[in-house]
Amino acid sequence: MYAIVEIGGRQYNVEKGMFFHCEKLDAPADSTLTLDKVLMVKNGDDVKIGAPYIANAKVTAKVLEHGRDKKILVFKYKSKKNYRRKLGHRQHYTSLLIEDIVA
Repeated sequence: MYAIVEIGGRQYNVEKGMFFHCEKLDAPADSTLTLDKVLMVKNGDDVKIGAPYIANAKVTAKVLEHGRDKKILVFKYKSKKNYRRKLGHRQHYTSLLIEDIVA
C-alpha cells in the first residue's frame, strides 16, 4: 500500500515504514504528524484518486529530526567584466518516518 501526499507544496510517494526528508515543518522532534493532503492511495488493485484530495484519508508520520542538507555552491560569472560571486546554500529539512496510511 502506498500513497501520494502533498507536503510544503511538493508531492511525495510514501509507503509504510519509509524514511524521507521534506521541507522543514513546524513540529518538534519525536512528535506525530497527521498528513491529510492525500492525493492518491493504492492498495493492491484498489486505486483511489482525489479531486484534489481524498476525503477521510490520512497518513501518520513521526518526526525524527530536523537538519540541514549538504551545501550547494552557486557561482555567478560574467565574462570579460571581472564579475564573479561564489555563494553557498544549505536547505533546512525535516526527516519523517511513515507509520500508517488510512484510506
